[in-house]
Amino acid sequence: MLNAPALAPYATQAARSRGRLIHEAPSASRSEFQRDRDRIIHSGAFRKLRNKTQVFIESEGDYYRTRLTHSLEVAQIARSLSRTLRLDEDLAETVALAHDLGHTCFGHAGEDGLAEAMRPYGGFSHNEQTFRILTALENRYARFDGLNLTWETLEGVIKHNGPVKPADRLPTLASFNAKWNLELDTFAGPEAQIAALSDDIAYNTHDIDDGHRAGFFRLEDLRDLPLFGPSIEKMRDAYPNAARERLMYEAVREVIGLMIGDVLETTRANLGALAPRSAEDIRAAGRPVVGFSPAMARHVETLRGFLHERLYRHHRINRICAKARRIVHDLFDFFMAQPDCLPSAWFASVEETRGDDTAKARIIADYIAGMTDRFAVREHRKLFSTDAMA
Repeated sequence: MLNAPALAPYATQAARSRGRLIHEAPSASRSEFQRDRDRIIHSGAFRKLRNKTQVFIESEGDYYRTRLTHSLEVAQIARSLSRTLRLDEDLAETVALAHDLGHTCFGHAGEDGLAEAMRPYGGFSHNEQTFRILTALENRYARFDGLNLTWETLEGVIKHNGPVKPADRLPTLASFNAKWNLELDTFAGPEAQIAALSDDIAYNTHDIDDGHRAGFFRLEDLRDLPLFGPSIEKMRDAYPNAARERLMYEAVREVIGLMIGDVLETTRANLGALAPRSAEDIRAAGRPVVGFSPAMARHVETLRGFLHERLYRHHRINRICAKARRIVHDLFDFFMAQPDCLPSAWFASVEETRGDDTAKARIIADYIAGMTDRFAVREHRKLFSTDAMA
């Protein structure tokens, strides 16, 4: 077995963590970031990702990615990149596993529906909802709400896509940041930047795979696509008798490897130019240190354009998304008008708002955002179908 390399001086050092908002004695067997990772894995929000949409609604088939399998793929890529760059693998994995916890049922379509409904009440974004889950909504511990994660994990989750603009600082984030400054106007540490690029690598490759599996395009349609076209031809030459599904899988493996190699080469060059002596130097750099080369970034944009045209905006997906937005909007409007139809604990929380519609709406948004796809469909059917009077 290969031994883990010593961490680079610019890695985030668990032993020098800025700690937790509420002090806890250190673990005798785990680093602070391993402890954060384990809390995320054991959270209720993480388990629900199993039945939340990535692109295809769960009922469409058993083999498509869900938010859970996507998060696991992102975490695997993040660990590999972090190990090679001598960063803290545990922190990169933790941010990767947590980054989508705030996604609603039905993926981006559900988020769009809830954001539209919440527009008069302070807005909604899955990134801030993730932060709400981690700092307030998970209620497993006797001493505190949320998971009481380290500063570095919270910073990495909320800033993994870069600094957070003042206009994007929704109420929970603004309130928490006033108590514990997450330095929202800077870039995150290197491990969070790794998690963000790992997300890009994962979804740009597995969405091609899922779209092909679902019949939205054929291997021949990928011939002129950067990365995938050459990789598929290479696999056809190497395995002329292989089934199309195997050729696609081999091509996905190849493209992931190409993207990872590019991130490593580009990031090493950036690190060489910056010569950081600590993770703080990377935060203060004023630009991302982890990234694709310009050529690979153009390839990734071309892949995204293809996916938007041939998959995300396909009429079959549009119909599913339209239904999803309607379900979410219907549920929100219903519970705003009839909060006494919420489960007892949620209704009790609404009662405590004493007529504050903004606070009431946020509670209802929390309830809906936490639903899995199948639960949201079932709730909608119960509330709006006279055939389901249970």
